[in-house]
Amino acid sequence: MGKKYAILGDIHANIDALDTVVEDARSNSVTDFLSVGDIVGYNAAPSECIKTVRDLGCRVVRGNHDHYVSSSRVSLDDFQPLAANVIEWTRRQLTAGEIEWLAGLPLTDVVGGFTLVHATLDMPDHWGYVFNSLDAESSLTYQKTQICFHGHTHVPIVYEKAPDGVLHAEPGDITPSFGRKLFINTGSVGQPRDGDPRASYVIYDVAERRISFRRIEYDVEAAMERNRRAGLPERLATRLAAGR
Repeated sequence: MGKKYAILGDIHANIDALDTVVEDARSNSVTDFLSVGDIVGYNAAPSECIKTVRDLGCRVVRGNHDHYVSSSRVSLDDFQPLAANVIEWTRRQLTAGEIEWLAGLPLTDVVGGFTLVHATLDMPDHWGYVFNSLDAESSLTYQKTQICFHGHTHVPIVYEKAPDGVLHAEPGDITPSFGRKLFINTGSVGQPRDGDPRASYVIYDVAERRISFRRIEYDVEAAMERNRRAGLPERLATRLAAGR
């Protein structure tokens, strides 16, 4: 039996979304779980999400929120005040062991012949955003494998290196073409930003050579209420319902 991977991005401490995505992945006979980072940040269940990810045996690369939560001496000046406040709140929720685990995550990883990174491959520790084909071109230049999965923008999209430049395509079912590099954003499990509040993730069926984007409804109201009970800013609750 070939490998069938679930690639999860930007979980962001949303255990309600994560549990539903794991259930969906298992119902689709996934054999392995992977993550392109940002297990924590923005939402109210960082410890629960770390435990779930670790219990899954999930290979994880470090996201910027994972990095800043686990690096207390690093300045938060580059963060918006809302995100910076949640990072400080998150630090207080985690054990020393959980913080150490986040700090030890690699910036990039190669699994099953493909690559994982949170942001960009050219400078993975600078946390640059890929919003368009021009942004994607630098990462594709540094990409050593045919396929790389990434996150960070919370918007699912596919970038393809073609002879005449970098093309982009909306998420769907993809069969990788031989000789064409793909730089694929999985979208966000825990805080989608494309106007669709459903959790987003990707299944990669190696034997079938098929990459499938999944959008899964979960209990958004429960996640919103969890944030409110934790005393997090109201905007972090309402944006879950808006998918922004």
